[in-house]
Amino acid sequence: MSTGVYKYIYGPVPSRRLGRSLGIDLVPFKTCTYDCIYCQLGRTTNKTMARLPYVPVKDILNELEIKLAMGEFPDYISVAGSGEPTLHSGIGDLIEQIKKITNIPVAVITNGSLLYLPEVRKALEPADLVIPSLDAGDENLFGYVNRPHPDISFEKMINGLIEFTRNFPGKVWLEVFVLSGITGMNAEVQKIAAYTKEIGADKIQLNTVCRPVEEDYISAVNKRQMEKLALFFPGDVEVISGDESHNINITSTTEVTDSEIINLLTRRPCTLTGISSGLNLHVHETAKILMRLIDEKRIVAIRSKSEVFYKICDKH
Repeated sequence: MSTGVYKYIYGPVPSRRLGRSLGIDLVPFKTCTYDCIYCQLGRTTNKTMARLPYVPVKDILNELEIKLAMGEFPDYISVAGSGEPTLHSGIGDLIEQIKKITNIPVAVITNGSLLYLPEVRKALEPADLVIPSLDAGDENLFGYVNRPHPDISFEKMINGLIEFTRNFPGKVWLEVFVLSGITGMNAEVQKIAAYTKEIGADKIQLNTVCRPVEEDYISAVNKRQMEKLALFFPGDVEVISGDESHNINITSTTEVTDSEIINLLTRRPCTLTGISSGLNLHVHETAKILMRLIDEKRIVAIRSKSEVFYKICDKH
């Protein structure tokens, strides 16, 4: 197989929320409506509201068919990647076409900023699961944490979340991302929780930083505090664990190309066990490949608290 076969498909990646998730990247690197202070991919280089056919849907589907033909059975096919996927004007057609070729459920991971647009809400209807985000409980912190495009107000974003969740036929899991000393305090979480009651998602997923981020003043809320904050939210609330090393196949002899690992790390920093789990590769073989890629100065290893993460040296 050519090492260049996958441009838009990556993984599967080990997801704390979705198990083994086969990712689809719909927009160029860091093309987004936000420039979040906690983003694991660094600063947004193209902050935009332009919904365009950034990459060809037919090429994505061709890659997906190749991947599935190899016997890949992830828990979800996730439309996510290295920017905001709803900026792709063909996202609805893509989801419909995926549903025609596989029974694997389709999840869309979005910042939720464009859900106020009727055409975006309509485009996401064929998905099985949509995971939007809500990171702040007022306009001030919304601006500070998400650094949105000037045309996106807090009120517009909230109303979009409410309208979408009210009418979407599938499941909605609302991710609430909290940061120590910023949004992870009781008073701020209570503001967010009040809006989640209006939104009415099927599940709230309370999350915090677990991977290295661009801004060095960002830090995680500890697990004990997360569990206390979860009590402010109504309904089904899940505190997301930082452990992504589940389902590692230590006897696997799967052959993985350098480009598959680079593709994965382009979209998110990962640990050794995370890469092994996602790509179904023996941990010892993964370690050897990572050491070689470090020697070639294609990736770097960085420590975040008690774990070592691997990330690309530059934007491939």
